[in-house]
Amino acid sequence: MSVMLLTHESCIRHDTGPGHPESPERLRSILERLNTEEFGYLDWREAPRVARKQLLQVHDARYIDAVLDSIPAEGLSALDGDTWISPQSGEAALRAAGAVCAAVDAVMAGETRRAFCAVRPPGHHAEPDQAMGFCLFNNVAVAAAHARDRHHLDRIAVVDFDVHHGNGTQTMLAGDRHFLYVSSHEHPLFPGTGASVPPTVGNIINSPVTANSDADELRRLYETELLPAIRRFGPQLVLISAGFDAHASDPLANLNLQAEDFAWLTRELVAIANRFANGCVVATLEGGYDVPALTESVAAHIHALAEQD
Repeated sequence: MSVMLLTHESCIRHDTGPGHPESPERLRSILERLNTEEFGYLDWREAPRVARKQLLQVHDARYIDAVLDSIPAEGLSALDGDTWISPQSGEAALRAAGAVCAAVDAVMAGETRRAFCAVRPPGHHAEPDQAMGFCLFNNVAVAAAHARDRHHLDRIAVVDFDVHHGNGTQTMLAGDRHFLYVSSHEHPLFPGTGASVPPTVGNIINSPVTANSDADELRRLYETELLPAIRRFGPQLVLISAGFDAHASDPLANLNLQAEDFAWLTRELVAIANRFANGCVVATLEGGYDVPALTESVAAHIHALAEQD
């Protein structure tokens, strides 16, 4: 099966400074790995810019302006202690959010049933009015709101398997019946959220696991709790915050997954999409900071997206 791949060169030119874990080499290595005969089924597309009205679905207007006005003409600047920007960062952030919205449009139009957005900066920590954790705009939440408003979908599942809790995504989607947000993540760990959810917020499922949890434990968690919950929701579209920092080699976390574990979970989510959503799955890159492990995990994830029904 063909998988649409959306990316843009500005996402590599987004410079975070020497030694920063969210480095251009992450995406450069992924794209080099995917630009081979092994991935000849990929349909490469240039990511468009997100429209301001799409960002406004989840972000405050003054925040959008503040981020774009903060982009330095040269050198580096910090939005917080972790989140650094450079001259190409604004364009990269606009293209990253635009990629996921364009991917939603493509799967809903029947151009493809699977899409992967190979973009940076990542997004799931970005709050409505605050940059955080390497993230400027919340790419997956922007796309979820776009799917709701542009395509009139009633049930959109956002599954976040990044090792860090997607605090921004939770904030943006909580309490909206159109969305189900499901997150598995290490806790305690940055950003410190995701331990529990108020009982009135019924569309949020957080499943924290402790440091050193292994693949068997994560698979049991999904098989017994999370995948059944997603099936009960019956999504018309599955969006994935595809972070690969739960890999055993990742320097910023303490879980013990391997590339095949991400492939297994991807196949399970594709099966749910095949049952309820005409197979429509859009994934966007979040974390993953050991470059070799990240590259192989993304490769396994995309092969799983491409498997036939």
